[in-house]
Amino acid sequence: MNTTKVTYIPQGSIGQIITYLEQKEFYLSPSVDKYMLFFIGRPQSGWINIGETRLSRGDFLYKLANSKAAMNSITLVPGETIDVFLYQISQEYQLSYKKLMNYYLKFSPIRDGLIIPETYHIPMGIGERHLILYLINYAWENHKKTSMKIFGEFTKNSWYRYLTIASIVQKEAANKEEMPLVSSVVYNRLKKGMKLQMDGTLNYGKFSHIKVTPKRIREDKSKYNTYKNKGLPKYPVSSVSKEAIFAAIFPKKTNYLYFVKSKKGGHVFSKTYKQHLRNIAKLKNR
Repeated sequence: MNTTKVTYIPQGSIGQIITYLEQKEFYLSPSVDKYMLFFIGRPQSGWINIGETRLSRGDFLYKLANSKAAMNSITLVPGETIDVFLYQISQEYQLSYKKLMNYYLKFSPIRDGLIIPETYHIPMGIGERHLILYLINYAWENHKKTSMKIFGEFTKNSWYRYLTIASIVQKEAANKEEMPLVSSVVYNRLKKGMKLQMDGTLNYGKFSHIKVTPKRIREDKSKYNTYKNKGLPKYPVSSVSKEAIFAAIFPKKTNYLYFVKSKKGGHVFSKTYKQHLRNIAKLKNR
């Protein structure tokens, strides 16, 4: 038999597992191999490290019943971009960054913000395509579940907009408590037709950890540059936490239009530009 070194075994009966593997083009016989597995042992669900790409049917069935894949973990933190995350994966698992990114762009409906920020336990030996499909499918299920819990439905375009706002909130807020306040500033400025003018939107993609300078603002011609463009960026800027999503959906009701970072790590919010300038002056003098 020809096989991949690592494959996934779903939960279910032996018959269901054989049927699943048949659908994945493992040429097995439900009428024969099902009973062979009864004698050899029940396959464990999860990632299986076959270890070889060509072996006999008997050896393959034995591997199904007795092998587990070696796992490793990698964490996507809230606010990180897909470019940086996939590069980290490529280094950790000796995979091709180019292939990972190509598959992600092929299968993901949005440029960033889809993958759920958390710790993933990934089998060693998994390929680029299989890994990306796993991350994207997992993300879809989580986004749908969250949307259904809040709205009772899942509408893609509306959810993408919330993810975009949430990504800005994620980049700008100093802590979880500030998120609904930052979200209110985003909505208030959009409602008034003002440019968002937020540095965090320029920390997209490969610029995730690059300091935003006046020179960078002048030279960046992308849709992410909210100093030059009105409205929201076309895509989310980064990965987003559930707290940021909730803040995007349920912003605090305020009249705030401005905020400036204080020396204590948080932000000082204001309703008018005049007050905003006074806040900046006060902070400089401290």
